Amino acid sequence: MVNLALVNAGAGLARSRPILGRLGTRIMPSLDYILAIDQGTTSTRAILFDAAGAIHHIARRELRQIYPQPGWVEHDPEEIWQSVVATCREAITAAKRPVAAIGITNQRETTVVWDRATGKPVPGYVAAIVDDELKRAKIQRPINPIGIGHCGPILVKHGTDEQKNRYIMPMLSADEIWCQLFSEPGAGSDLAALRTRAEPDGDGFVVSGQKVWTSYAQFSRWAILLARTDPSLPKHRGLTYFILDMESPGITIRPLRQLTGSTEFSEVFLDAVRVPRAHVVGAVNQGWEIALTTLAHERGTGFAFKEQVLQRIAVEDLVRLARERGRAADPVVRQEIARGWIEVELMRLMNCRTLTRLERGEEPGPESSLVKLFWASLTQRLHQLALELEGPYATLVAGSRRAVEDGRWQQAFLWSRVGAIAGGTSEVQANIIAQRILGLPR
Repeated sequence: MVNLALVNAGAGLARSRPILGRLGTRIMPSLDYILAIDQGTTSTRAILFDAAGAIHHIARRELRQIYPQPGWVEHDPEEIWQSVVATCREAITAAKRPVAAIGITNQRETTVVWDRATGKPVPGYVAAIVDDELKRAKIQRPINPIGIGHCGPILVKHGTDEQKNRYIMPMLSADEIWCQLFSEPGAGSDLAALRTRAEPDGDGFVVSGQKVWTSYAQFSRWAILLARTDPSLPKHRGLTYFILDMESPGITIRPLRQLTGSTEFSEVFLDAVRVPRAHVVGAVNQGWEIALTTLAHERGTGFAFKEQVLQRIAVEDLVRLARERGRAADPVVRQEIARGWIEVELMRLMNCRTLTRLERGEEPGPESSLVKLFWASLTQRLHQLALELEGPYATLVAGSRRAVEDGRWQQAFLWSRVGAIAGGTSEVQANIIAQRILGLPR
């Protein structure tokens, strides 16, 4: 989900903390705006603050009040939804730069970003709208996506009070970047087959093993780690969920260069790394259930809302590209673009279903695999179509003099290949759907 920092818009106060940290300007430019949504009884306001706390822009929509009986004031839910959309869109467009943090407020106090009892976003529909509008305005989302989307909800739901108080705020402000140490060379699709060991030692554990495909490991201050603490138990048991200090002695990080040329993934070697017992999340030997919830957030909330908007932008850009290449009247091209538009809308509706589950206090569940599998196929087809529209120019990449849009579609096409692998392969998602949703035998 989108980065929801805590600000007090009602009092007109906001302070943006330095959030470049380890990333610096190597990854993206300075993020120095704060957006607050103020849902009042008579109006909705989106207030954009600059880094100094000064108000940069205010977008306001009055709400029509309904009086069903004396002393009882109601608002039309659809009108509230539209007012949040309109104010977010106006304020974010006014920024014209990356937004550092999003605050959800009411008239008197800041709303907690995650409900401490359920771990769900509060309120979820507002966060989804803000995420939608950020992407629509083509403004970068805040950094620390794994911390915000995967780790934060887990710590709120399963962490101790000490863990919540220590890690949540620096995570939200992106002062501390997080990564996820799950996959291993022999335990990707079958995560429960992992071999990284965490052996009890005094008041903590000593961890040894290897992790791979770890996003942002070289920039991270902390990680969530899944390791085996009791090899005598069945493979889905005997696993423990840890918080790992990425500056601990014994950690070696080796970035992996991908097909796209980037190196956001790394392999991580753990050589007798000490982890305090206070860094255990949940109970020892009961980390598998927490890991499943983490993966559900990754597949159903961590990326789905963002990717749905990205694919919608891709369809809109495909329409423009088809016109520019003289293919807009081609019936096959028109049919494929129409198919893309329909499937993006289907993905939006699936995301709404996930949002409904979260609003009810439920976990994303195995249904998140439907979204992941659907998205992986959708994004690959859309970017394949873009290269077909470019014709012979599709062989030219960024930096080539005649590359269409400086090779943007080629880079996106290569990245779309990861959709069938990252976060669990498409084959794994199909098995989850078959077994846990349809009830088919293993």
